[in-house]
Formats: sequence, structure tokens, C-alpha cells
Amino acid sequence: MTLISRMESVQSPIIPVVGELIKKSPGTISLGQGVVSYSPPPEAIEFLPKFLAESSNNLYQAVEGISPLINTLKEKLAAFNNIEINENKRIVVTAGSNMAFMNAILAITNLGEEIILNTPYYFNHEMAIAMTGCNPVLVETDENYQLQPDAILKAITPKTRAIVTISPNNPTGAVYSRELLQQVNDICRQRGIYHISDEAYEYFTYNVKHVSPASFPDSSNHTISLFSLSKAYGFASWRIGYMVIPQHLLTAVKKVQDTNLICPPVVSQYAALGALQAQPEYLKDNIGAISEVRELVVESFKRLEGICTIAPADGAFYFFLKVHTQMDAFELVKQLIGKYHVAVLPGTTFGMNQGCYLRVAYGALQKETAKEGIERLVNGLHQLTVINY
Repeated sequence: MTLISRMESVQSPIIPVVGELIKKSPGTISLGQGVVSYSPPPEAIEFLPKFLAESSNNLYQAVEGISPLINTLKEKLAAFNNIEINENKRIVVTAGSNMAFMNAILAITNLGEEIILNTPYYFNHEMAIAMTGCNPVLVETDENYQLQPDAILKAITPKTRAIVTISPNNPTGAVYSRELLQQVNDICRQRGIYHISDEAYEYFTYNVKHVSPASFPDSSNHTISLFSLSKAYGFASWRIGYMVIPQHLLTAVKKVQDTNLICPPVVSQYAALGALQAQPEYLKDNIGAISEVRELVVESFKRLEGICTIAPADGAFYFFLKVHTQMDAFELVKQLIGKYHVAVLPGTTFGMNQGCYLRVAYGALQKETAKEGIERLVNGLHQLTVINY
């Protein structure tokens, strides 16, 4: 007898699959995984002795996070996001923002209810919704991957519990305007549903300003904001994120987190506390270097005119390419790795099943590597694709 579970209906993570293909093609440059190349600031490491000096830190700590970190996050949220933490809003530190998203879904839903995702979606969001026994409702964005509030409004049913937005966006790099985010937030308030705002890439914007929906007036009771140190602070493996939630969700979120985690790793919380003390030059210089790589990518992609449609990407460190070919996206990925030693992710994993789409990530690359990797990608696409107008 074969034992099966709800996991049978959940898509498999694509990054390990592509990782195995890369192993079989030594020398491949990866434009696949969304990480940065730089390390945490020295202040993060300098705070570790503070953790070691207190023996009680080897015991469980508060479910929602240690007080010094929460107090520092309050200051950051006020200064950067214009979010005031008061009696209506609470901070919960998590083991990354993926955990924060799962916390949120479990806290606000019942079996069979619906969460609206804008396509292309972030695959771990879709997976989390499926795992909890809820249903993702997909709403298309426009040709530049911007939100379409009218379409979102039409997708709401009596089973809808939340609308998810990601800005700056993974996988497209799109940044949503204040006006669009305000419209979505207003829809949620008027319909009595939640607005889940994923802001993991909040610092990665180019010539535009990041906007946090939780800063809007009258947003306290229905806005859930998700943040991460993984990207901006080079903290991917340290697993520290946090969420800002309405006060009335605190008990439910703590139930979820206490069951899954008990408390975020305290040693990582101390490192995060240190990282948040970093000099402004840390973020400025590292994100500035990624911005320079982005300009190189933009210039190189001009050679793809007629081969791909590439929408503006003013944030994160991604471009989302629509390739003019009949080829299956995953087959194209396999051939790019096998023949041209460059790896990207197929758009199918982000919910784009009509047409051939690729996500290109450039955050982990230095200028020299980026130039070579993008050159391989451009040459490969020119030689592998059949143009269809």
C-alpha cells in the first residue's frame, strides 16, 4: 500500500532540481537562486559573544523574539517604513519570512478558504497555501507585471481571506506604486479580509521608493507585513525574518510559532541585533554594487530585442523574461545549463504556464561573473529559440 498525504498536491521546490542539473555541468554560472554574494556586516559577528556570555541564552526564549531585537526593529520600522508599533500592531520575529508567511496563513484561515495571489507568484507562497489545505486564487498582473485592482476585486468570493502583494517583486522585479498598494489595502479593509504584504526586498529599489502598506491610515486591523534579513544583510542561512501583525492575531500566530519553532534561534537573533547596528555604508555600498550589476544586465539584454519581452524591473534583483519560442520553459532551462553553462529558473514554477518564461537573478554576481553569465544566456537564447510573432 502506498501512503500519500496532502504533500502530493504541492509542487516540488525548483531550486534543488536546478541545482542537480548544475552539478552535472561543471562551470555553470547560476542566475537561478535569489541570494546576494556579500556577507553579514561585522557588527553581526561582534554581537555573538554577547549571546555566549549569558548561559540562559541556551534555554528557550520568548516565542515572539527577544526584547532587545524587537525594540530595535521598532526603531527601524518607524524610520524606514513609517510604521509605528503601538497597541494595535505587534512584531513577531520568525525563522525567515517564509515562516512568517506560513504563520500568517495558518493564523487567518480555515480549511478550504482562499488566498489571492497575483501572477507570477512566489512559489513558496503558493506551496504554503496548498499545504494548509487552502486554495490559491490567481489573478493576472498587466503586461508590466503591475497589479490590476479591478481584476483582484472580481476574484474575491465569500471564501477569500487575504490578498498577497510582493513589492519589490519576486520573480519580476516590479515595484508597486503607493496608489496601487493603497487601492489593494482599501479593498481589503472594505471587504473585511487581510492584506499580506511581503517586503523581503524593501531595500532593493532603483530610482523608486519603497512603500509599506502598514503605514497607510486605517490599515492596522487588516494588514500583515513580512520582512527578512536574508537579502539585505546577507543573512540567508541565519534564518531571521519578522512580521508586523494586528494585535488581534498575536495569540493565533504565537500558537503556530510555538508549535513549529518554539522561538527563533536565539544566536541568530543576537546576530540580527548586531546587523541592525551596521553603519549606513554597509547597505549603501553593497546594494550600490548590485545596482551596477543591474545596469550591466540591462545593457546586455538590449541584444534580446525580438527574442524576449522584458518588462521594467525597478526592484529586487530579478528580471522576468517572456521568451518568444514554443519550447517548454523547463526544457529551455535544461538546454541552457547543458549547452551554455548558465542556469535560470523556469516561469512555470511561478505559475506562468501559458508561454515560455524565465526568471533571471543577478544578486549573487560580481561584475565580471555577471558579464560572462549574461553573455552565455544571451547567446544561448539566440541559438536555442524559435521566434514567433
